[in-house]
Amino acid sequence: MIHAMLIALFKNMRPKQWAKNALLLAGLVFDRQLTYLPALERALLGVLLFSLLSSSIYLINDVVDREADRKHPTKKHRPIASGALPVPVAVAAAALFMLLALGLGFWLSPLFALICVLYVLLNFAYSFWLKHIPVIDVLVLASFYVLRVAAGVSVIDVQRFSPWIYVFTIFLALFLGIGKRRAELLQSREGGPTRKVLKGYTNTFLEQLLLVVLCLSIITYSLYTFLAPNVPENHAMMLTIPFVIYGFFRYLYLVQVKQVGEAPEEILFNDRPLQLDLLLWAATILLIFYIY
Repeated sequence: MIHAMLIALFKNMRPKQWAKNALLLAGLVFDRQLTYLPALERALLGVLLFSLLSSSIYLINDVVDREADRKHPTKKHRPIASGALPVPVAVAAAALFMLLALGLGFWLSPLFALICVLYVLLNFAYSFWLKHIPVIDVLVLASFYVLRVAAGVSVIDVQRFSPWIYVFTIFLALFLGIGKRRAELLQSREGGPTRKVLKGYTNTFLEQLLLVVLCLSIITYSLYTFLAPNVPENHAMMLTIPFVIYGFFRYLYLVQVKQVGEAPEEILFNDRPLQLDLLLWAATILLIFYIY
């Protein structure tokens, strides 16, 4: 009984979503401190605490939405909606995870704890209000990604981190969020589950937004590779641009041709070409920053 409940709890913590928290390592990598052990330890602890924090929010949201989830074709299988995870256990776990994340986060860095509090408040505002407002909803989704980068920067002594990374993260997150809304819109038209906010979107509008954000993302990253203060003076970082272009084009192909994109993390875990591209991009960055 307890074993099954723990499995249900872990499942409801949505460990696949923790992949997003790798963004907390952006400051460490792009500030060229990956080989500095004290900074690496603090950044990894930040990732762990932020994962606990985000899981606590997932638990709370699923408790609040459990009645609606029971009427959903796929969400009805979630542990809380299905009854596999009792509500009191979920609430207690969420409270424990949040207290641990905020308490240890304050010990790690007061600024990190402040960003965590802002992340929680913004999540609740999104869940109960902002997710129903067209355009605002995807902007808020993008802010969650930027807050992750900021949280990672807050736990290390930044020397040369470029603000271009923040701008690129904004456009990258908007690209993913808009692609998610487009996939949801197509599913709703085919008789699938729908969201209230989808009434404020059209397929044409979302495709236009995708193209605008795609162009801005590639331009911003390209500017970073030769304008950031910590990149090599020989502009070797420009060698990473093709990987970024392919990554965006591959994702756009999956969204518009394969009609997927409702869950970006699922694409990350399932699409081999995209995984290979990300691996080569990361390897090239490490080679340029730490070996070359």
